[in-house]
Amino acid sequence: MKSTDGFFNQYGGKYVAEVLRRPLDELAEAFHFYMNDKVFLEELRIIQRDYIGRETPLYFAPTATKLLGGAQIYIKLEGLANTGAHKINNAIGQCLLAKKMGKTRIIAETGAGQHGLATAAACAKLGLECIVYMGEVDVRRQQPNVAAMELYGAKVCAVTAGSRTLKDAVNEAMRDWAANFENTHYVLGSALGPAPFPDIVREFQSVIGNEVKRQCEERGVKIGAMVACVGGGSNSIGFFSPFIDQKEPRLIGAEAGGIGPGVGENASRMTGDAARDGIMQGYKSRFLLDDDGQALPTRSISAGLDYCGIGPQLAAL
Repeated sequence: MKSTDGFFNQYGGKYVAEVLRRPLDELAEAFHFYMNDKVFLEELRIIQRDYIGRETPLYFAPTATKLLGGAQIYIKLEGLANTGAHKINNAIGQCLLAKKMGKTRIIAETGAGQHGLATAAACAKLGLECIVYMGEVDVRRQQPNVAAMELYGAKVCAVTAGSRTLKDAVNEAMRDWAANFENTHYVLGSALGPAPFPDIVREFQSVIGNEVKRQCEERGVKIGAMVACVGGGSNSIGFFSPFIDQKEPRLIGAEAGGIGPGVGENASRMTGDAARDGIMQGYKSRFLLDDDGQALPTRSISAGLDYCGIGPQLAAL
């Protein structure tokens, strides 16, 4: 499943102010050109190998297999990628694309800090200016990542509006991009936002699923089910990507259950009384919204899973 005119069934789209239509159209054109350019793809492959450290291991987990019983459990160790998470796959891809487009300034939003750290590292590698927007609450609870971003030369801007978390960081990044798109690219960190971002992020993260598929084929492992956590959805959609149009394996996305089923106690966008279709931050998807269409508070022990929405392709699936 890929988008049709920016939509995945009824979800997706490009619900933005007129000022952002030009940079989004420019981005879509460049993305489609360079993803068919052999020179760009080879440059990206070399950076993935030599800077990210791909491919990451597929680890058989004997203790988890024994304790949980039943299936043989394998874990894709994305934490061994440079900067410690899958976020670097998308950050490197988008920053390289932006540099080919002639952009010199990169902005990003971050929640847990991993995307901000990955973008800072990508900018340091490629010689680009980097500004990261991060909710004030997340700045306090993710200080090690803030310090690491600054070591890479990034400027971290604490967002004090709203809930002071990821949603508000996205809003600030979008405002910056609208004012500075001539020389600036917004590296959106998850597979959401206005088209073409969901397609871009999925394609750069699909390296995870492509490696898993190849690694399992080499070992003769038949995959029965794949499980991934789902905040916005970048790791899960990249993990699932090569398998989406197949009948097998089962693809299971786990949302943040928080501390209970009530409003403000979880971040479950696919089920529950507060989950509904809506339009926010430039795209249509499933969100936790009140009766007036305003975002509700969420809760998760993970700063990366407490976003009030979910990527449109995952919503469609």
